[in-house]
Amino acid sequence: MQNIEIRRPKIADFEDLSQFFRIVITDTYIREGIGHLLDDIEKEIDIKQKYLNLDIESNGENRYFLLAVINNQVIGSIEYGPVSNLISELTNNSLKEVVEVGTVYVHPDFQDIGIGTLLLNVMYLTLKNKGIEDFCLDSGYKRAQKIWTNKFGEPDYLIKDYWSQGFHHMIWRRSISEMEIKFKI
Repeated sequence: MQNIEIRRPKIADFEDLSQFFRIVITDTYIREGIGHLLDDIEKEIDIKQKYLNLDIESNGENRYFLLAVINNQVIGSIEYGPVSNLISELTNNSLKEVVEVGTVYVHPDFQDIGIGTLLLNVMYLTLKNKGIEDFCLDSGYKRAQKIWTNKFGEPDYLIKDYWSQGFHHMIWRRSISEMEIKFKI
């Protein structure tokens, strides 16, 4: 494995990140069997770009991204910020005081080798360093739900058939102190 750099985004990364979001989100939708929802793909990409702009414009105060980079190529992303409107709505505002960890994406060519776990571990340390004790995370993607269920256990909120028949939405709330942080050497 090549050296992986975990770092904050720069303004110069915006083009690469826009392309990265397009690749990963399109691939995710195709793998989920919903690749035909082109408007939804564009909305999702637009939201991620807005989150990135919030990070850059606020120097990480309103959104905070971390990137995984190999040889100047973005291969992964993660961010935290205020909970989304969707989480607020689905939890009756019970998580409004908690930060949301999201935009956990890994380029299709680098999936299943631990990049997402690496980003998540660095995010745990970042949150802990900032004095943030609790976070939430949500997913409507079946593949991601399996990953999060393996990492976090059963979701705190399960909204059955939210997206359509058989497509549920899951939300987890966890404490940083509960998270095991391991790095392979």
